[in-house]
Amino acid sequence: MSHAPALPLPPESGMDPERRTWLLATSAMGVAATAAVAVPFVSSFAPSERAKAQGAAVTMDPSVVEPGELKTVEWRGQPVWVLRRTPEMLASLEGTSDLADPASEKEQQPDYATNTHRSIKPEVFVTVGICTHLGCSPVTLPQGTANPSVPADWKGGFFCPCHGSTFDFAGRVFRNKPAPTNLVVPPHKYLADGSLLIGEDDSGAA
Repeated sequence: MSHAPALPLPPESGMDPERRTWLLATSAMGVAATAAVAVPFVSSFAPSERAKAQGAAVTMDPSVVEPGELKTVEWRGQPVWVLRRTPEMLASLEGTSDLADPASEKEQQPDYATNTHRSIKPEVFVTVGICTHLGCSPVTLPQGTANPSVPADWKGGFFCPCHGSTFDFAGRVFRNKPAPTNLVVPPHKYLADGSLLIGEDDSGAA
């Protein structure tokens, strides 16, 4: 699994030095944090190389994800995020008026991703952790961050340090950003034992 690195901005870009420093620092921290979370987690239940090459579904135990925590699973060579949202994160999804596609009508997602929280269970959000602009890896920015690349009233969500796209905690992209669509929700479903199957759902999608 690889992530496209953020390229340093040329001095003549005219970007504010503080903003430029934040972009570069956030990108570096995001790559390091993603690697730290993903490697031990994925290795504990990753399918065989043959299964991965065939795009086989993978399972994981969502109960190991603590409130406010994000885990990464590899599926079809892509990082899939499993985020257990807190009540505050869920509340932040309501009443947001500056989203480009609040109902996920562009490039239609599964039916269970067309609600406000874009998930089967409100507290558990499953999405492909790749920006829909040029394939960079966004990072999590909590409410109250000092990052000048997000507005002062930022409620928390995901920020792509490569080109500045921002998403809420349901992966919905904000208006006037480079990313053309919301983060992708992959097919997934919950099995009888409570485990999460990523790569298949009851509609037959895979």
